[in-house]
Amino acid sequence: MEGLSHSEENYLKAIYNTTQGEVETVSTNELAEKMKTKASSITDMVKKLSDKKLVKYKKYKGCSLTTEGEKSALKVIRKHRLWEVFLVDKLGFGWDEVHVIAEQLEHIRSVKLTEKLDEFLEFPKYDPHGDPIPDRDGNLELRTKMVQLNELQISDVAVVIGVADGNPSFLQYLDQNKIQLGTELIVLDLFDFDESVRIRLGERELNLSKTAASKICVERLEH
Repeated sequence: MEGLSHSEENYLKAIYNTTQGEVETVSTNELAEKMKTKASSITDMVKKLSDKKLVKYKKYKGCSLTTEGEKSALKVIRKHRLWEVFLVDKLGFGWDEVHVIAEQLEHIRSVKLTEKLDEFLEFPKYDPHGDPIPDRDGNLELRTKMVQLNELQISDVAVVIGVADGNPSFLQYLDQNKIQLGTELIVLDLFDFDESVRIRLGERELNLSKTAASKICVERLEH
């Protein structure tokens, strides 16, 4: 990853996050939307990364990461997620505040610092949003039992283990409703009309829209 600019690292991370587990390639327009820039700028950067053997690019067909490109992306993601853990667990930041700060810290080059940070945090497997943290070799511990809240059935008991949307306004909404990682809930009702979900959180009951429920990741508990 030596010699890559911050911008190049950001593109590799964006391609990884867009293609991982969903599609093999990402189109120029999709990447432009994600990176909030012009398609022409995307094409220029993708060609540059292709010349460095980090991206496979075919005109009109989109791009995907090479093995080396994926390794580089995972190194950036590893640093980002470790810094998020540090900011939340050690400095008391809210989970809605840390993404932008971690975006800056993820570009620090020192491998030694990253490994010391991992050790200091006692080798966390997941970040404050429930996303897996790659280890030093790029391995991820994926959750095989994770489902969206709106996929549950009435009477299902579950625990919140992640979020599918890191937007600060959504995380603040969860905070306002006292929903966080580790929160247990019971599904009370599912409404066909608007696909909303009614849940119980301890002594409280709460209605969640389809949009909110689809962004809360849970694991069913045996009961």
